[in-house]
Amino acid sequence: MQHFQESVYKLIVETSTNLPADVRRAIQSAQDREDAGTRSAISLSTIANNIDMAECNVSPICQDTGMPTFIIHCPVGANQIIMRKQILEAVAQATKDSKLRSNSVDSLTGANSGDNLGPGTPVIHFEQWEKDDVEVKLILKGGGCENKNIQYSLPTELEGLGKAGRDLDGIRKCILHAVYQAQGQGCSAGFIGVGIGGDRTSGYELAKHQLFRRVDDVNPNEELRKLEDYVLEKANTLGIGTMGFGGQVSLLGCKVGVMNRLPASFFVSVAYNCWAFRRQGVLLDSNSGSIKEWVYPNGDAVSMKQEATGSETSERREVVLQTPVTEEQIRQLRVGDVVIINGPMYTGRDALHKYLMDHDAPIDLNGAAIYHCGPVMAKDESGEWHVKAAGPTTSSREEPYQGTIIKKFGIRMVIGKGGMGAKTLAALQEHGAVYLNAIGGAAQYYAQCFKKVNGVDFMEFGTPEAMWHLQTEGFAAIVTMDSHGNSLHADVDKNSLEKLSLLKETVFA
Repeated sequence: MQHFQESVYKLIVETSTNLPADVRRAIQSAQDREDAGTRSAISLSTIANNIDMAECNVSPICQDTGMPTFIIHCPVGANQIIMRKQILEAVAQATKDSKLRSNSVDSLTGANSGDNLGPGTPVIHFEQWEKDDVEVKLILKGGGCENKNIQYSLPTELEGLGKAGRDLDGIRKCILHAVYQAQGQGCSAGFIGVGIGGDRTSGYELAKHQLFRRVDDVNPNEELRKLEDYVLEKANTLGIGTMGFGGQVSLLGCKVGVMNRLPASFFVSVAYNCWAFRRQGVLLDSNSGSIKEWVYPNGDAVSMKQEATGSETSERREVVLQTPVTEEQIRQLRVGDVVIINGPMYTGRDALHKYLMDHDAPIDLNGAAIYHCGPVMAKDESGEWHVKAAGPTTSSREEPYQGTIIKKFGIRMVIGKGGMGAKTLAALQEHGAVYLNAIGGAAQYYAQCFKKVNGVDFMEFGTPEAMWHLQTEGFAAIVTMDSHGNSLHADVDKNSLEKLSLLKETVFA
């Protein structure tokens, strides 16, 4: 199969940069259902524009290209050793070409391999089948939504829903709770795959396999079909909305599979996937390795670009700030304000936050904006860096550090996604800072806001974890935690828990 490696490379690029038609239609449906002019509606418009930009730029839809996971079906006699080797080479090339972010790190040292290769990465599953062709499917599932996967062992007690027993109704409660607990941290509105039964490992594998189903397919198991329809309907009454901003649409798809289990174990495994539902597949000629057809065609997908309009848009207050900013400027901001940032901005994720707890910063951060982001970067022939993709990462990981770092360095703006906790909220109030929620996954939309890379520190942490100095123009994000003790995230969480409690009563006897 002389064209196998080339075909896998094309699959990686297409999966990373272009959402298939069934996913686009689900997002378009959410746009139609969301109230015009609301935070969620504006976010969905940004998401739609980002999808088109990624396709046009042939650049990652989201900077977090996740753990590349391949499922290959091949006929008897196919050389899996050669195929695996060529998949690794295709992954390394796609990383070099900035179609994938370098996401493979040593679990003990934290060292980044730089090419997405290492023990366990990428994930490759081979299965034989009785067809003559080779099928290669790929899913790029980012860390933000991967961290919101959850597994339940029945019976159990669930917040807001009470006891979940070993029956279909207990399964129902687990799935609804899985959507609730994700809130905006999994870049809602998202998709979920559910695995009923198995053991702890096979249950999660079954759940992830459900994500390879088409969004608009129909479950052949009538009980599971009813469950899927019920969950999709009721999850969208929770009011979580896009990015956890509140809204009409919190879930875009639900797919459920079932397998046998041990009598002593009853697991319900949920694989959560963000709106950037990057999965694709190709059917290859087993002799040449060339692509015969795409598994999830994109031919009937229309352009998603649209402007955010509506009667409620005028109620938004926009504030333009030039960094560095003062405490007085920050104290004037309130939850719901849209802030447009110009000037220097600095990226910082887990490694940097841990470092700054015990060391000085390489530059003066007083009045600065810190962006929780691990960008995809590329260096041109002259040696100059360029931002290729730069959406926010999940901020909750920095909760143990953020309050201390705000106090220590005088940081005024923290930017990320999904919100932060009580310790950070208290620090915002005490020291005069705000948390801004950027649109998760909108990596192309935000990359265009970075006009120049002014410098970089801590490249030894790896490209995603390095501290990038970015010259910023027109970077827009929403204040969701202000310096007066207000948190939109806490409000949406409380409201959605109340709505979840209304679904407590038995439905499936």
